[in-house]
Amino acid sequence: MLFCDNRWTLFLLSVILSQKNIDKIFHNSKIETMKLITSILVTVFLSLTYGICEINHLPNIIIILTDDLGYADIGCYGAKGIKTPNIDRLAKEGIRFTDFYVAQPVCSASRAGLLTGCYPNRIGIYGALSPSSKIGINPDETTIAELVKQKGYATAIVGKWHLGHHNQFLPIFHGFDEYFGLPYSNDMWPFHPAAKPGTYPPLPLIDDERIINPIITPSDQSHLIHWYTERATDFIERNKNKPFLLYLAHSMPHVPLYVSDRFKGKSNAGLYGDVIEEIDWSVGQILEAINRNKLNENTLIIFTSDNGPWLSYGNHSGKAFPLREGKGTVWEGGIRVPFVARWQGKIPSSKICKEPAMTIDLFPTIAKLINADLPTNKIDGLDIWDLISNKPGAKNPHEAYYFYYNINELQAIRSNKWKLILPHTYRTLKGSAPGKDGKPGKYLMAKVQSPELYDLEKDPSETRNLAKSYPDVVAEMLKLAEKARVELGDNLTKRKGSDLRQPGKIDM
Repeated sequence: MLFCDNRWTLFLLSVILSQKNIDKIFHNSKIETMKLITSILVTVFLSLTYGICEINHLPNIIIILTDDLGYADIGCYGAKGIKTPNIDRLAKEGIRFTDFYVAQPVCSASRAGLLTGCYPNRIGIYGALSPSSKIGINPDETTIAELVKQKGYATAIVGKWHLGHHNQFLPIFHGFDEYFGLPYSNDMWPFHPAAKPGTYPPLPLIDDERIINPIITPSDQSHLIHWYTERATDFIERNKNKPFLLYLAHSMPHVPLYVSDRFKGKSNAGLYGDVIEEIDWSVGQILEAINRNKLNENTLIIFTSDNGPWLSYGNHSGKAFPLREGKGTVWEGGIRVPFVARWQGKIPSSKICKEPAMTIDLFPTIAKLINADLPTNKIDGLDIWDLISNKPGAKNPHEAYYFYYNINELQAIRSNKWKLILPHTYRTLKGSAPGKDGKPGKYLMAKVQSPELYDLEKDPSETRNLAKSYPDVVAEMLKLAEKARVELGDNLTKRKGSDLRQPGKIDM
């Protein structure tokens, strides 16, 4: 628009229509009322003009979140037998992070961290909420959708929610204008291969707050990626003339795996690879919609995953190579995920960031980009725009990241290049056969007896415990652990945190 692109035009208009000039025009004292009306109109005009300028310069934000995607499951991270040209294109035209983390290696907790900028244990969200759960996100917490609503954004979530399935917890009551998808994981249904009959009720498909399909079938699951993509691109088309936030949260490659006929057998990595290639197609459709509507230079696109691969499902699981373990652990394979971001003209192309970062940082980063106010409740994320935009010399702003799992167990810390694994038990497939064709293998339990220290720059596979070689580093990181325990607690050491908040609970 003319007024937005030419500051001199605004200046001249304000001078011409200033009160002084209005006095000259309306010099007859008998028409004071006309002067007043004109002044009001000038004020409204300039306010609207500046408002339009702000709206036109607010970036669209698209967050594409996959479920249980492994670190090595897409091309730009070294995938074998799987082609992901569209995701790779995002990385080529933007930035790829090598050390990007989720707040916890499990569904609900991870999503809570992404959407609120908080460690999920701070806000009372643990694990993966089931259909029998009576809790969800607290209305006192601020979601990314509510954050951008300050600036008049249109907002939508398409896909998996998993922060409470009862009506009061649904996305449309937490800042999202639109919601289309599943309320929790796609394996929480009567067809689960390892659950006792009657464990799960029918899995519903929800549109806003209305159940439009009460019983999702295997045939329906094969259409999910396509349905999600259609709804997401339609949202872009309908909101192309105003700023929008689109949160596209795919239900897969979380098991059970289903793919449309178009992608069956397409990859060289079995059904799992077929699903990834259909997700990549979906990313391509989003890119086409952005390009078709000439939104490339005003749209930040982020692609990542909620945690690492569910290794017990064998050939229906992704790969975390070269990282250790997978989903459900705080070893790197469970918490380090792919992350690429593109914003033409703002993020330089073909860049790689080796600094650590985490999903909790997206909330304050977006707040800074759109000049929105942060919530009064404390959040844990920090602005990482300098990292995403590849500012020379940019460093991660955190003293450390803290990795909790289970019910408030502090299990690991990362500070700079160092990772400290604290004593805890964890699940592993070492010594046990993985599952096959949709049926899981059995995990065994292992235990970390004393603190273990790893140099992630030299040893991302966490194979060489350096605790004895660097006792001073261990001591410093144990001090960091104590700082976290004061606020967030730690059930492993029987500590209660001073700043833990409650989740939302269903109205009785």
